[in-house]
Amino acid sequence: MPGGQYQVATTRPCHSLYSLTDSSDGGPEDEDSESSLPLSALQKLTRDMCKDEKTIKELIIGRRVGFYKVRGEIGFGTFSRVKLAFHALTKDKVALKILDRMRLDTQAQRLLSREISSMESLQHPNIIRLYEVVETPSRLYLVLEYAGGGDLHNRICNEGKLSDNTCKITFAQILCAIKYMHNTNIIHRDLKAENVLFTTSGSVKVADLGFSTRVSNRSNALDTFCGSPPYAAPELFKDECYLGPPVDVWAMGVLLFFMVTGTMPFRAETMGKLRRCIIDGTYTIPPWVPGPCQRLIKGILKPVPAERYAVDQMLGCDWLLPVEFPWPWVPAEPMSPLQSLLDSESRNEDEEEEEEVRGLLEELGFTAEHLHNNPLKDSRSPVTGVYRVLLHQAQKRRGLDCPPVVRGMVRDPKREGLRAYRGLRHTSKLCVLS
Repeated sequence: MPGGQYQVATTRPCHSLYSLTDSSDGGPEDEDSESSLPLSALQKLTRDMCKDEKTIKELIIGRRVGFYKVRGEIGFGTFSRVKLAFHALTKDKVALKILDRMRLDTQAQRLLSREISSMESLQHPNIIRLYEVVETPSRLYLVLEYAGGGDLHNRICNEGKLSDNTCKITFAQILCAIKYMHNTNIIHRDLKAENVLFTTSGSVKVADLGFSTRVSNRSNALDTFCGSPPYAAPELFKDECYLGPPVDVWAMGVLLFFMVTGTMPFRAETMGKLRRCIIDGTYTIPPWVPGPCQRLIKGILKPVPAERYAVDQMLGCDWLLPVEFPWPWVPAEPMSPLQSLLDSESRNEDEEEEEEVRGLLEELGFTAEHLHNNPLKDSRSPVTGVYRVLLHQAQKRRGLDCPPVVRGMVRDPKREGLRAYRGLRHTSKLCVLS
């Protein structure tokens, strides 16, 4: 029967086929129990997936995938389409990245495996989350966090360059995401405006880790050309080995230039001319860009990787000093009794969060047996999918997804000096006229 693949007793941990229903606790197979006890949300859903004609039809035609109701298309890539979906139990919106397994060659499968591996190990407010992986014989579905606010490329193309404060807030979040990735020895390698998404509340989410790679340490050399040519660092055009972090840093410099000016720093009619511009580092910053921001761009877009700013230098630059985050963007190591106390409080909050999520799972109908048979670290388990969605809900209630703010004013000493000089000249002219 269609949908029958989703109903297997939980005594067998075959969660890749949505084996959640436990006939011993009032599942679809237990009609007497159905008539005597109210069904949980999970039991109703698994019953419908096995017996309800409308639900079964939706499963057959792809309007449902596992516990997700599929809606319209919101994006596409070379090997994938992205659709909006809703979790049938939690009602949360998710992005469903759909890949046709028949079209995936060996290289595409390797990239997909890296993408899943990278996303499994990254839990950061400014990186798109992977909730679940659903497999069918013909397709693979990545259930991802839904941002909902569009991407940076379309925003600038439609509305023009960002304001100075918006640039600060946006760039600081991208920088924090990449800092976190590099700390875990993951290199993005495809940073571009299309892969910077916004939530409806204005938070930034770095997406599309298809070209990401893990290195044993940040000094490991790489040799694969990845990413979009306008964002590619000079060393990528030289057919030589390269270091990962400086490549991501260069792409962030291009992104910053694009945000503050609304144009790309390197433009040419042909690929050959674009390659030459990038290798030479030929670009012009408009004079109206604030001085601290100009200095940051110049420090990033240096053709020699060793001379390029490191991520920590970028985080400490004058231009970003007014940016304040509502949460610590990088885990702090205990350095003092006070810090140990703060870490202890953080652990207590995490434990409370965990208890809250487990309580919500129980309310939906997940039993201790479900949790025992479906490890919460396995992305191919539907229990993990529900758990991660609920956990993210709890973290958002704690303010984890709130964007940073700009506080106060940081004066540019060079500009202040110019202003004082102009004021002095103006005063001199007034004295002459009088």
